[in-house]
Amino acid sequence: MTDPIQLSDLQLEVLRVFWDRGEATAAQVHADLQRTRDLAPTTVSTLLSRLEKRGLLRHRADGRQYIYSACIAETEVRSSMLQRLTEFFFRGDSSALLTHLVASRDFDPDELDAVEQLIRARESNDLDDGNASSADPAGEDQ
Repeated sequence: MTDPIQLSDLQLEVLRVFWDRGEATAAQVHADLQRTRDLAPTTVSTLLSRLEKRGLLRHRADGRQYIYSACIAETEVRSSMLQRLTEFFFRGDSSALLTHLVASRDFDPDELDAVEQLIRARESNDLDDGNASSADPAGEDQ
């Protein structure tokens, strides 16, 4: 999808039902959402219909009921919404977003190790792909 995906909290909750279950009927989605929200079954049906019109869900008929499934992966939604957030709050500056995240919360050592491993892997991939900066700090003085 080329347009940024913008979803409300409720729409995200609905999509999470499908990412967790794979497929579900409107009644199953309603039952899952009832744990945290008091929604009418017709509200859930309307949400499903609107998400389908946006191309985020699809359905197939099974007798008299529809069985819905997601047309979009959670990672794609996350990426699009984070891109929008980065553009909106940090004017597209990803490093400002990362700085904010690191400075605004406490990380346990395992989380920091995981982040450091991701950074090392990214640096290694960039070097392997020839995407690293041509500046070599070790060779500048030679």
